[in-house]
Amino acid sequence: MALVGAPANDRKRVKVYELKNNDWFDRGTGFCRGVVVNQEEAKILVSSEDDPSRQLLETKIGKDDGYQKQQDTLIVWTETNGTDMALSFQEPEGCAGIWDFVNEVQSRLQALAPDDGLSDDVNGEQNNTPILLPSPDLGNLPEIENHMRAASGTPNGREALAKFVLSQDYIRKMIPLVEMAEDLESVSDLHRLCSIMKMLILLNDTSIIEYVVTDDVILGVVGALEYDPDFPLHKANHRQYLSDESKFKEVVKIEEQFIKKKIHYTYRLQYLKDVVLARILDDPTFSVLNSLIFYHQVDIVQNLQANPSFLKELFGIFSPKEHNLQRKKDAVLFIQQCCAIAKSIQANARAQLYQNYINAGLLDVIQFALKHQDAAVRVAGTDILVALIDHDALMVRTLVFKAIQEKAKPLTDTLIELLLIEVDLGVKAQMADAIKILLDPNANSASIEALSRTNSDFLAKVRGSLPSIPQTDSFIQNFYDESARKLFQPLKDLEGRESMDDLTIQEVSLYSHLVEVLCFFIRQHSYRSKYFILSEGLAARVAQLMNCPEKHLKLTALKYFRTCIGLHDEFHNRQITGNRLFEPILQILFDTMPRDNLLNSACLELFEFIKRENIKMIITHLVETYRDRLETVTYVDTFQSLIMRYDQMHEPPTTQELENSFTSVDSDTPARPVGLVNGNKWGHGLKESDHEEHPYFTSDDDDDGLPSSVKPALNGASPVRPLVNYPDDDGDEDGMDILASSAPSSVAHSISTSTQTQVNTVESTAKSETSSPPERASEKRRREEDEEDELLATLPSSSSKRRASVNSSSSTKSLRNLRRKGSLSSTKDGGGGPKGIPIVIPLKSGGEGGDGD
Repeated sequence: MALVGAPANDRKRVKVYELKNNDWFDRGTGFCRGVVVNQEEAKILVSSEDDPSRQLLETKIGKDDGYQKQQDTLIVWTETNGTDMALSFQEPEGCAGIWDFVNEVQSRLQALAPDDGLSDDVNGEQNNTPILLPSPDLGNLPEIENHMRAASGTPNGREALAKFVLSQDYIRKMIPLVEMAEDLESVSDLHRLCSIMKMLILLNDTSIIEYVVTDDVILGVVGALEYDPDFPLHKANHRQYLSDESKFKEVVKIEEQFIKKKIHYTYRLQYLKDVVLARILDDPTFSVLNSLIFYHQVDIVQNLQANPSFLKELFGIFSPKEHNLQRKKDAVLFIQQCCAIAKSIQANARAQLYQNYINAGLLDVIQFALKHQDAAVRVAGTDILVALIDHDALMVRTLVFKAIQEKAKPLTDTLIELLLIEVDLGVKAQMADAIKILLDPNANSASIEALSRTNSDFLAKVRGSLPSIPQTDSFIQNFYDESARKLFQPLKDLEGRESMDDLTIQEVSLYSHLVEVLCFFIRQHSYRSKYFILSEGLAARVAQLMNCPEKHLKLTALKYFRTCIGLHDEFHNRQITGNRLFEPILQILFDTMPRDNLLNSACLELFEFIKRENIKMIITHLVETYRDRLETVTYVDTFQSLIMRYDQMHEPPTTQELENSFTSVDSDTPARPVGLVNGNKWGHGLKESDHEEHPYFTSDDDDDGLPSSVKPALNGASPVRPLVNYPDDDGDEDGMDILASSAPSSVAHSISTSTQTQVNTVESTAKSETSSPPERASEKRRREEDEEDELLATLPSSSSKRRASVNSSSSTKSLRNLRRKGSLSSTKDGGGGPKGIPIVIPLKSGGEGGDGD
């Protein structure tokens, strides 16, 4: 076959980069070309742009080198010595030419490679990328490292390398080199051995990882990993740690040897993952290690919990006959590890494990651990309890209720005692969480519910040995009757305390947890918590905590009031305002303002919430009690808005509100002065009538009693417009009653030139001409008032009761109420006579003179 030709147009402008210390170093700019030396060798050359005689790069193309093309102008690869290189081309065409050249050379070299007998014949297929490493020897370490680094660059290379290492038992042959290098004190060889072991583990091959944790190999592997080249002046002690047999304590003798091996392998895998390889692990290897650990743990737990004799001996350690306290401690720690492993196994297996443990006496173990003097044992006991509650709170609640019925000490009382006296802050937090979960009425067994949908037979078997689940209300009621006072007694004891400046760390932590639990009860136990807080006076005690110097305890106390107010419950609001519990909150606000810190912001958020939700009871209390102090807070507008809200709630009705209301003489609301609307005579400035009023004023004869001959006599104006031309209705109706008998059939009749007035609307109602000469405004107003007084004097008392005030902007409903009074007022615009005097058209249902009602 012919030699591979060099790429056309072999001068490609390119930049050469080298990776040093995780940063790309620019080696210069030059021209790249591919050169074929002979049939089995080809090179990539880059000559300097400034000095063509100087070579920036000369690299041999190997058949297994992992070249990668990124984007359109970048080729990256790893040299045989482990150096990462990159070529950045100026033009995509130049990059494509070199890339095609590299692919052709590699294809040619792979086709010419002889079969070395290391092919994979398991499936009858030949491996295209065989690996042959030099024999393990200190002199060959550089070559071994370079070959492994080159093979690790491609997936096929990693697979071939893993097969070769396992088939040749290469790791076992490398282990003696560690001791030899240590005897020779050859640090460089030890560093190379460490790099080789890292590369073998990072091949991400399950078989290799399982092999390196076996008894014969593990110490040699971690021995090589003690000499990390990244830390040349430091040496780890992995061999010393793993060879310490005192860390493996067999609480109960395990007869099955394969289970004991799995326990040791799991421990070593965790040590590799968490300590030895923690800094260099990549995601694939991390996943493989986690998977191996998980499957080993599941096998261990499943075998142990299904062994009745093992469980009997394990839980028998806590019987009164056993006096070895150290063995009891080790047993608690062993059960803690089993429960921790059980969190990740399947629901049915986890339920079976907990059920077997409970039947064997798990609750007695928890009671023992919670009262132990060693903090590590108490922490282990709380871990077991929290894991059990997280798995099935209903089951634990059932067992506690059963103990109550049997007059035994319930688990809740033990939790309360531990919360009150525990000095370990972590245990306090876990106890508070356990109490909240047990007393959560909405807590149920998610795992059991999920299991019931898939395996009802197994669920019946698990539940069969338990008594029927009691009502949650009975359990919670019993807690409030028997245990709640003991839980919150430290808060009640604050009543006689004069100073809050000398609280210990344990007291601060206890009060914080108690207030958190109290907030939880307020949200979950509505009526029970309300009356318990009232009877015990806990709200004032929580407010007392705001006088302590610890800011986080102040925030917790403030959270209590925010929780109460956030419920919009009048009971809590009345209790807070009645006891003036806003006093310490305002004191904190004034002490911290105007600093922009968490405590000040939390106080502001509380008052902002009150303003936003417009809680009138609290707004009234705040403004009436602390108005002078609130007015001084001006760096935010929250308190000014609260005062404004209060003033708006308590100010008298405005004139505008009176104008927009419909007022009757018979009602308790005082009537407006006759003829005055918005301070203007005859309704100037009134709004145009609503479109819904139009059908009422333009109805047929049957509806309003107006003859059809009258309707067109509106001087061309809209039939709705007379609505805005009304003078005050009190005078109008009285006058209309007098004139009804003399003008029953014509609305176009002139009454008198002496009563002439001109009525105009804001909407530019058509103007009418007047026959009288213009008058001054004062004289005209005085004359009109005199005429109104004369009309009022002539009215009978019965007609005055039917007066009503109709605003031009009032609704159609108000107008229809006026219609039912028995008369309809209108303004006459037609004809050439005087205008402005309202007249009355009697309705058909009424009698003469408009007295039909």
